[in-house]
Amino acid sequence: MQPPSLLSLAIDSAVLHISAIPDLSAIPDLILIDLFLRTLKAGKLTEKVLKLFVDTGNEEILLFVQSLNIKQILTPVLPTRCSGKF
Repeated sequence: MQPPSLLSLAIDSAVLHISAIPDLSAIPDLILIDLFLRTLKAGKLTEKVLKLFVDTGNEEILLFVQSLNIKQILTPVLPTRCSGKF
């Protein structure tokens, strides 16, 4: 049995700390897809993490999210004052 590659260990570490990563745009597509799949498998796909992956614009990830029917939750922003007149 061969030990895991350094890349595999790095992706595993990234999955553990995915919520602390501010930007995924510099990650190559193949690694990004693997990171996304491992994040799903680990159950770490939160609203914030999903936004990180969607913001990369990777078409394969966008299609995968769409095929799984994963929807981003849009939180409405309510105005605090409409016109100042009550």
